[in-house]
Amino acid sequence: MFPSVPLLQQIGLAILLTVTVGWAVGQARIVRGHRFEIPSTNGPRPLLRAVPRQTGPAGPPSERVELSAAEREAFAGLVRQLDGNERH
Repeated sequence: MFPSVPLLQQIGLAILLTVTVGWAVGQARIVRGHRFEIPSTNGPRPLLRAVPRQTGPAGPPSERVELSAAEREAFAGLVRQLDGNERH
């Protein structure tokens, strides 16, 4: 093949190329085989049009934390700072 490359390197290159082509063909077959497969379910499942609510009777309860007056003022200052309406 190549006169300046040793025979052992040429054999290694041929093996590597063969394995690579075999891997690519295998991946293509796997993808093609699973493309039109319908997942099996135990019954009909409705398609979700949006993310369901996370609170309420089916979800975890809402959390509420009471803030002190200083914490409320610090939060209000942070909001003003982020809005760019800082009043000194």
